[in-house]
Amino acid sequence: MQALVSIGLVALAGILVGGAHTTWKTNRVAAVVLGVLAALALGGGVAWYLS
Repeated sequence: MQALVSIGLVALAGILVGGAHTTWKTNRVAAVVLGVLAALALGGGVAWYLS
């Protein structure tokens, strides 16, 4: 179960990075917010896996 949650968080981070990349040219503020959320999701996934 621990690996499943961490994989889900890393996948969510990938989706958020894709969204940030897509919105970068039209709305930079939203892209930065998505990038920060992606970093948090990735960090949470790694922390969850290591705990």
